[in-house]
Amino acid sequence: MKINSSKLRQIVLLSHLLFFIVTACENSSPKQKVQKTPNILFVLADDQSWLHTSISGNKVIKTPAFDRVANEGVLFTNAFAACPSCTPSRTAILSGQEIWRTEEAGLLMGAIPKDLKLFTHILDDNGYHVGYTGKGWAPGNWSYLGLEKEPLIKEYNSRLEKEIAYGIDKRNYTANFKDFLNDRPDNSPFFFWFGSTEPHREYQFGVGEKEAGLNLADIQVPEFWPDNKIIKNDIADYFYEIMWYDSHLAGMIYELEQAGELENTIVIVTSDNGMPFPRAKVNLYDWGTHMPLAIRWGEKIKSGRTVDDLVSLTDIAPTILEAIGLEIPSEMTGKSLIPILTSEKEGIVEQERDRVFTALERHTYCRPEGTTYPARAIRTHDYLYIRNFEPDRWPTGGPDFISSNKTNHGDVDACPTKAFIIENQELLPLYYDLNFGKRPAEELYNIHNDPGQVLNLALNPDYSGIKDDLARKLMKYLKETKDPRIEGKDPWKDYIYFQANGFGSTYNKSLPNHERERAKLRPSDHPEQKIRD
Repeated sequence: MKINSSKLRQIVLLSHLLFFIVTACENSSPKQKVQKTPNILFVLADDQSWLHTSISGNKVIKTPAFDRVANEGVLFTNAFAACPSCTPSRTAILSGQEIWRTEEAGLLMGAIPKDLKLFTHILDDNGYHVGYTGKGWAPGNWSYLGLEKEPLIKEYNSRLEKEIAYGIDKRNYTANFKDFLNDRPDNSPFFFWFGSTEPHREYQFGVGEKEAGLNLADIQVPEFWPDNKIIKNDIADYFYEIMWYDSHLAGMIYELEQAGELENTIVIVTSDNGMPFPRAKVNLYDWGTHMPLAIRWGEKIKSGRTVDDLVSLTDIAPTILEAIGLEIPSEMTGKSLIPILTSEKEGIVEQERDRVFTALERHTYCRPEGTTYPARAIRTHDYLYIRNFEPDRWPTGGPDFISSNKTNHGDVDACPTKAFIIENQELLPLYYDLNFGKRPAEELYNIHNDPGQVLNLALNPDYSGIKDDLARKLMKYLKETKDPRIEGKDPWKDYIYFQANGFGSTYNKSLPNHERERAKLRPSDHPEQKIRD
């Protein structure tokens, strides 16, 4: 729905006013309840890269609620998603495991094995009131393989906004959170998942500059995209959606204060994968995997600290379970952050956290026969090493195959930035190759000298020792954690692709007709249809 500029301006002003109401009420909230077991508010943006919060130094975007969580808790500067794709990243968060250990759940439009342990189910089994608003574990068909209860237990999505910008989710996240709190059994601890669908595309073009007043001149364009007004507008519109979701985070903090629960609630704010632009989302470069992360827990942790340890979002599940005092399943590859949170140190707290691992298999159906683009990476403080297992395949799906989202280069979200580079590829061959071209089997980037990760050092003899060392460490970890790729196996090619229509709905040709029909999502269950209609 498109609305006039005055309405949009009112929405933006109201969202900022809400934050100031929150901070003004800080000293007048009711007396805190005494509760032994902590609550958890887990906040997950949809497609936000790590740089795009105001506390990170960005001069254009305003994220006062995220900044408050960071200032009153701990800001992590080196947090990484396990996968730069929605569903597998969410699987890794819920299971505390790397995506190659989660079978069908490690793919977009996948399913969840019925024996995969999810920390939300563990909480539910131990008396927690569990629910969510917005986007949960999605897109996919969680019940197809026999999982008996929804990953996030109970949905709270009935409250809707009245008038919003085109592309913004219609669900009123804050009102839904309030409903969740009202449903809470007396004295029960709770876990709530706020799955914002912002800043996932699509956007109302120009809303960032015209309605939020973002100054395009101050926007810094990464070196792998052309620096022009079209792309700066695209970035500004992306910023607008982050600011929208941040206003709802402020609203939820306010509701916690009013309920007297904020100081006994662990507030965790992060994102599932990077910004929905070329060479970002669905890529193992930092713009696809490097995430914002801030954690607040009242007086339980020393506030105002910045931590530079390399951490993975697979660490979230064991962190929550340890905070509550529950046993951490042995299959979880993540490591609890509690020692960092309860420390008083800043900078590097745990010396052994000197690397993280990321992975990709299948995002959209964008290659013939639904083939994946398998890649694994190791990221240290100084270098990023990527191993592309099928370098002959197009990482984006390629220029010739029309994908399930009815475009070529289908693993790149349709957007003005994508369109500009493709339409001008003859004039901008370097940008086209960086964003859409094929890639070698090995990539190596110096994080400090090359923050945009555009200069591949893998064939530079001066870096051969570093490359070989990182390759050994990566392969050792993949072997230890039983990645089928290391054994030359490819189970992903046979996994069902759940989609309501298009290529995905006809992909599973070997299935019996009744199973093929069951493998389709109903249109109302498909997140991109449900929230953007």
